[in-house]
Amino acid sequence: MTATSFNPIQTQPTALMQANQPLALKQGQVFHGTIKQLYPDQTAEIQVGNQKLIAKLEVPLKAGDAHFFQVTGTSPQTELKVVTGPMGQGVSSSQQINQLLDSMNLPKSTEMQQVLAHFIKAQIPISKEQLLQAEMWMKALPEGVTKMDALQALQKMVELKMPMLQDVFQALVSGQKTSGMTAIMDTFTQLLAKDTVLQENMKQNLMQQVTAIAKPFEAETGALVLAKSIQLLTNNAASVSERLQALNLLKEAGILPQQATLQNWTSLNDAKSVQQGQLQQAGQVIQTILATKPENKAQLIDQLKSWTASQSLLTNEQKLQLNQMIDRFNQLPTNKQTLEIFAKQMQEQLIKAFAQNTPERLFTQDANGLSVKEHLLSLFKQQPTLPAQNEALMRNLVKTSIEAPHPGIQRMLTEADAHVRNSMDSKAMEHALKTVLKSLGISYEAALSSKSADLQTIAHQLKPQLHTLLQEAQVTPQLKEAAEMLMTRMNGMQLVSGENGHQHQLVMQVPLEFFGKKMDATLQWNGRMKDDGKIDANYARILFYLQMESMKETVIDMQVQNRVVTVTVFNEQSNIIPPADSLKEALKIGLAKKNYQLSGVFIKQFEKAQLEKTPPVVQQQEENSGVDFRI
Repeated sequence: MTATSFNPIQTQPTALMQANQPLALKQGQVFHGTIKQLYPDQTAEIQVGNQKLIAKLEVPLKAGDAHFFQVTGTSPQTELKVVTGPMGQGVSSSQQINQLLDSMNLPKSTEMQQVLAHFIKAQIPISKEQLLQAEMWMKALPEGVTKMDALQALQKMVELKMPMLQDVFQALVSGQKTSGMTAIMDTFTQLLAKDTVLQENMKQNLMQQVTAIAKPFEAETGALVLAKSIQLLTNNAASVSERLQALNLLKEAGILPQQATLQNWTSLNDAKSVQQGQLQQAGQVIQTILATKPENKAQLIDQLKSWTASQSLLTNEQKLQLNQMIDRFNQLPTNKQTLEIFAKQMQEQLIKAFAQNTPERLFTQDANGLSVKEHLLSLFKQQPTLPAQNEALMRNLVKTSIEAPHPGIQRMLTEADAHVRNSMDSKAMEHALKTVLKSLGISYEAALSSKSADLQTIAHQLKPQLHTLLQEAQVTPQLKEAAEMLMTRMNGMQLVSGENGHQHQLVMQVPLEFFGKKMDATLQWNGRMKDDGKIDANYARILFYLQMESMKETVIDMQVQNRVVTVTVFNEQSNIIPPADSLKEALKIGLAKKNYQLSGVFIKQFEKAQLEKTPPVVQQQEENSGVDFRI
């Protein structure tokens, strides 16, 4: 199958639905059907598309004739009224539609004929009230919405028995769009930044989330600035002036307390309480040492050795140094003073180690899902902090660095930014997508139903904050309209996604920005669920569309059948074949690590019809920007 013959997942024809799925009819619906078999008592078998139903007819009919029927009753059995006379093969579709419009006393507008023609072709029952509502919406389509988009949205509403409400219609139309999310986000952000009416706390929380979406790597830049600042503070060969600049930067960013000095910046007070359970953050390690009673020394040693051995963000050499420190402590008499000295030494060693490892492990997490920056921050903070708070601290550190007047701080920020740019790989791309999706909070309603849901983290996501904003009395009409447009787009993604029996589909549009390059990325996934309710990883189809600076329009079509993967890349440029060939082996090895087998990678050119029919799903927002990235 080529890209030109593939229909977008959300618009697959109804004929592809399972044939044994019962046809659910409602009072008043109209549909086109053919009499297949007559039974006594005016009962007949009627073919509707690829499905059949048994119904009682108001008048006797002839087998083989096609009619339009209207549902007049559904209980205890389906009862049908014949709306039009028998239609032979010589009757055109326009004549059929006009005959039906006359019979049902419906207006013969262009919009009504388009709606009716669409539902007849799709073999989907629709009621007179739904037809009138659909005609009204078709006459007043928003700018940029095609009639085909509207018809597809209407079809989904009727098929899934959604309420015929304008909000639902608009959300579905918006969710089917494959571009424009970035523009909507930009408009909302600009209006939010200029707003003087909203409560300051609400405005700051919203700005924090839109910044996280617009700059998915800013927290990593902050982590590098933090690591470089710590290395300056722990470098006795650095000048006092340089070390003071680093200290003041961390104080202004809210990472170190205001009373911190060059002599005491690593000091911690005695721990009053320690969370029980497995050690995770490095800060927990220090607090546990301080809270340990001398008689529990053996248990502490076991905990520390176990944590050190399992910490994947430390090098083997660093683990060896920590174990040597633990062994030396084990040989000393244990009292409050030796515990405090040991805690101080461990803290300093861990601070140096995690700061040193930050550049190489920027997008890596340990077995507990913690990053280097989270371990570093835990070594300064006595109380555990939420991931969202840590991200905010890192972003604030970048902001403070930008505003700092010292050339040394500016140089440190420039170096950190350059390192992030040069670290772009598959892990970085995965991190960016996860950051944006998490910050958007598109499916936060589903997350709320989970017993393990982190309510504070969910509350910081953009969508729940938009809900709160739209309930506010004090909000300007312009900002409210922009928030409603953004909310409609998010709701639309959820409505377009859905399930049909074991088959599931997911449509995600992600506004991405990489170092000034903005783009809308739409991912369409189609797969199936196993009997236990989990996704079947053996079968899937994923389409990803890109419009890149060098490669231009590119479509990636990945099909998985019984864990055998076939990748087809559609692109107009023939010169991409040699570099693509050189990457096939790396792709094959990467898939094999996940227990998948690569069948082949095929490079094809678009067919002209595809370019005319299917718009690109990712649109470039800025000219003269950046380089392409690899997926």
